[in-house]
Amino acid sequence: MPDSHSTTRSSSLYILITVFFFWGFVAASNTVLIPFFKENFTLLQWQSQLVDLAFYAAYFIGSLIYFLISARIGDPLNRIGYKKGLVFGFLISACGAALFFPAASLSSFPLLLLALAVIGLGFTLQQIVANPYMIAIGDPATGAHRINMAQGINSLGTMTGPLLISWALFGNIQAETTQGLDVVQVPYLVLAGCLVLFALILGQSRLPDITTKEKIRHDLGALRFPQLVWGMAAIFVYVGVEVSIQSNLPALMADPSILGLDHTQTVHYISLYWGSLMIGRWTGSIGVFNVSSGLKRILWIVVPLLAYAVILFVNSLKGSPIADLIGYLPFVFICILGFFIGNDKPARSLILFSILGMIMMIAGILLDGQWAVYAFVSGGLFCSIMWPCIFSLSIAGLGKYTNQGSSLLVMMILGGAFIPPLQGYVADITGIHMSYWIPVICFAFLGLYAWRVRHILSLQGIHYDQPDATHPEP
Repeated sequence: MPDSHSTTRSSSLYILITVFFFWGFVAASNTVLIPFFKENFTLLQWQSQLVDLAFYAAYFIGSLIYFLISARIGDPLNRIGYKKGLVFGFLISACGAALFFPAASLSSFPLLLLALAVIGLGFTLQQIVANPYMIAIGDPATGAHRINMAQGINSLGTMTGPLLISWALFGNIQAETTQGLDVVQVPYLVLAGCLVLFALILGQSRLPDITTKEKIRHDLGALRFPQLVWGMAAIFVYVGVEVSIQSNLPALMADPSILGLDHTQTVHYISLYWGSLMIGRWTGSIGVFNVSSGLKRILWIVVPLLAYAVILFVNSLKGSPIADLIGYLPFVFICILGFFIGNDKPARSLILFSILGMIMMIAGILLDGQWAVYAFVSGGLFCSIMWPCIFSLSIAGLGKYTNQGSSLLVMMILGGAFIPPLQGYVADITGIHMSYWIPVICFAFLGLYAWRVRHILSLQGIHYDQPDATHPEP
């Protein structure tokens, strides 16, 4: 009979995974809003991209505010507890969703951007809480696996979100661009209600209200930990390269030497890229479950193939040319081999996947046609495990500065706003194909980070790459 502590831990894991799915599902609505706002406000393309800028800049602004508050008066989450932090985060996002109603009534694009930013601010607080929460509810040595599982569910939400949100909230916007702004009012009021409802469910849940009993110090102590400083740079680069690879893929595939496709014909390759992240994250989450080493190795083969089958199935429902995706299977097997060699060790896996990412980007530069596309798309496979590995390595040993460090790491999501334009600038000078040297450099840095931080942690007595990993008490 399972003990109550084990049951509570399992229920906590499922609740937190639902939070991660919610992020992916709601954030996916931006894909629908961009063309919708562009049509209604007669925007230029760069102006329509302010939708993403408002949403993701909120992560930086919110994290910066949290960091400054923690430095001034002490860590707020250590005062109120993780669970209340999640509840407040959902309520903030609910306020942003409700703001859509007056913003649409006034036909105000700036006010709609503000609404998106407020939703993003709420998600920021949730991110600051949820990632270390996933590590805190179990053995820190398997924290990266739990985050991997959550990221896998997040990827499922991101992959299904645009289709379901477009149908359930807005209808077929692409077909009826004459729809007015009023169509977003009721759906976003419903979204606000759902966010409030989930906040109430969280408040009444058995999620442990984790805090630290240590004296809260009003300083910038988190920055004294070199693993965190390196981790901030790594998150910036990782998010940047993950976004940049796929952001430039449509332009790459329009090149006659690659595929010569119009951007409207490339959506299934973009789906394959984001699905590749899901493949890796589902596989990386296997370590959460208490299974034998033999069964785990079997699952390292079965789970990625199952995830790949899901990608093919979803694309078949959309009427995508599945034949274009079948040739990608060898890259899935390369990823499987990577999991066997990485053997559930965060630093080793990060070094290995960084090297594989470099190799694939260089292969894509040297190749032409569909094999070049496959090589670049496989960047999603090798980015897939990086967030949880970087996060768990970066906050290891931070103790009472864990939440402050988490806010700084979330702040570095800003890398997604800088590296893609950098690659685009290089593409304007050298050509889109050669611009993929930027991801090569990014993967090289991430490998260097993993090697360096493993050494830093070993000097602190933290050995993440050993089966009996030890972690000093906060």
